[in-house]
Amino acid sequence: MSAHTGAATPALGRRERKKQATRAALRDAALRLALRHGVENVTVEQIADEADIALRTFFNYFSSKEEAMVAPVSAAAEQLITQFRARPRTESVLRAFREAVLIVLNESDAVSHDHIEALRLIRREPSLMPQQLAVLAAQEKTFAEAIAERVDPPGRDGYYPAVCAAAVLAALHVVLDRWLDQAAGLDHASATALLGQQCDAAIAELAAGLDRPGSTTP
Repeated sequence: MSAHTGAATPALGRRERKKQATRAALRDAALRLALRHGVENVTVEQIADEADIALRTFFNYFSSKEEAMVAPVSAAAEQLITQFRARPRTESVLRAFREAVLIVLNESDAVSHDHIEALRLIRREPSLMPQQLAVLAAQEKTFAEAIAERVDPPGRDGYYPAVCAAAVLAALHVVLDRWLDQAAGLDHASATALLGQQCDAAIAELAAGLDRPGSTTP
């Protein structure tokens, strides 16, 4: 893959850095405990204790243990939208999305690793699915807004941003679901390369258009 430059991260104040560190500590603790013991065997109290953070502080960041456990998915989604918004306006929607995906893969190893572990956990634990669906719904809405900012005149109320966001994120979901099986046992570089190739293939399908003639063969 070629080198990509991500969006510049604005400098954060001390208080905001502390809040981000606390959120990350709770997120990491929740995922670690869930992977070790299973979702049903983990409590909010255990997560707070594992992160060495007061129980009351937990609820300043997450409403439930399930939300904390899928937080890596939410973090990756937010980063993907941030990188998409930072792409040059001369790029098409699908090109900008492709580049944003590659940036997240190449420059955020820690987030990507946690994201992958969270996705695998969600596949095994149906109780986490509602929380993942909530994350995906929020991501789709935000992505549609970002697409509208890129292509639509102000005030235009068209279908394209919402339809495109839904289609692109659905394609990414299909790619990730297949890739989780195929990448098992691969080293990080090989797994990342495979995911990039599969994203390219899915985006090419979208770019070519989804409408195809029906088969005349019975």
